[in-house]
Amino acid sequence: MNILSLITFLPLAGALLVLGLPKESKRAVQIVALLSSGLTLVLSVGLYFLFDRHTSSMQFVERLPWIPSIGVQYFLGVDGLSYPLVLLTALMSFVSLVASLNIVNRVKEYFFWFLILEVGMLGVFVSLDLVLFYVFWEITLVPMYFLIGIWGGPKKEYAAIKFFLYTLTGSVFMLLGILAVYFKSDPHTFDLLVLLQAHPDWSARFQILIFLAFYLGFAVKVPAFPFHTWLPLAHVEAPTAVSVVLAAVLLKMGVYGIMRVSYGMLPLGFQWFLPFLVIIAVINIVYGALCAMAQTDMKKMVAYSSINHMGYCLLGIAGLTVTGFSGAMLQMINHGLITGMLFILVGVIYDRAHTRDINAFGGLAAKVPLYAGLMSLACFASLGLPGLAGFVSELLCFLGAFARWKVYTAISVIGILTTAAFFLRMIEKVFLGPLNPKWDKLTDLDAREVCALLPLVILTILLGIYPKPALDLMNATVLHMASLLK
Repeated sequence: MNILSLITFLPLAGALLVLGLPKESKRAVQIVALLSSGLTLVLSVGLYFLFDRHTSSMQFVERLPWIPSIGVQYFLGVDGLSYPLVLLTALMSFVSLVASLNIVNRVKEYFFWFLILEVGMLGVFVSLDLVLFYVFWEITLVPMYFLIGIWGGPKKEYAAIKFFLYTLTGSVFMLLGILAVYFKSDPHTFDLLVLLQAHPDWSARFQILIFLAFYLGFAVKVPAFPFHTWLPLAHVEAPTAVSVVLAAVLLKMGVYGIMRVSYGMLPLGFQWFLPFLVIIAVINIVYGALCAMAQTDMKKMVAYSSINHMGYCLLGIAGLTVTGFSGAMLQMINHGLITGMLFILVGVIYDRAHTRDINAFGGLAAKVPLYAGLMSLACFASLGLPGLAGFVSELLCFLGAFARWKVYTAISVIGILTTAAFFLRMIEKVFLGPLNPKWDKLTDLDAREVCALLPLVILTILLGIYPKPALDLMNATVLHMASLLK
């Protein structure tokens, strides 16, 4: 059964159905989009019960010749690194579509592009042929460009163009890297599993050059300093649901690429770059937190906190330990859930108040208690409060990196303290103190918003109390990865 193909292309079927519907049938468009994305989520969850946790080998493999003359294949498979991200993508896409039900402008086009975006994101995580991987990687560019450029805020065109140019520039270098490893391999191949075994025949100089080419493509997506400047603008201008999926999934494509391609295929290049990687990780953590601290716009603050949190992933990877890799992978999942929740909640208040300025509020806890409770939960999870999901993954990242990078890990703790400071400041200014009379008519969360938030709240608490189910999915792959470099 070609279950990975079904998971990947069900949203495409939904997008084509949406395309065939009249634009006046807004309800039908929404139902088709939700059904196709919902079925994708159901199938992804179904894989959880079929997934073999005791092997690091690829599972549910599908392989067909695609362009035989140059050896390009339609080659899909998942392991403990990619399957959790497939699950995250399916969940966050569905949640984002639920959050998008309040879109009233050009509904048909919006849901079409969103489903195409889901196809691209899923395809990246299941592809085992580098050309196929690149095709799916590029597919995500066009929907994001239109979703930001049409449905975004006042500077939407500039934000969309900046996102597109940054990502496309990085992708060009990645394409050069893909061509280089194809011609270097003997026989020539784009098969990622074959290329992962080919590196002993490649010189250190070649691996370093190709590592840098791939890294430029992946670092823009992470985003790693200094390629981060597109992110805050894109987040602020993007509609709420697009911000959710951008933070929850698209940023993970960069970290996934580093772990899947750069680390496994180019170990000598990775080792050479390691001292730079840990410095970049620390800059992301500390600089991202300090920039977030300086913001008064809630959405921009959460955007900069994403730069900070992706730094934890890079720090965990730089440790080259089972613990560090587990932390980086779990951090990707937890950040997706928590930051997705934060962006939905920021969107909720913006829809009602038409401002995101934390200084404009005050005393909202008494007026909108459910909203205040869930926002506080999301903030506490993001700052790493024990008992919530963020704590576990951050702890593993720090533990994994400490043995190799004691000083850098110690400096990174500044990021945790600063994160706590800016989230607590936001809670204080928005929810505590006397109620600002201007917001006397503010209403609490409605049923649609609660439905979008509920799965994220439950998973944030469950993974904070009992992360074992998620870690078990990753463990065999992590053990294998840690054994590659000593």
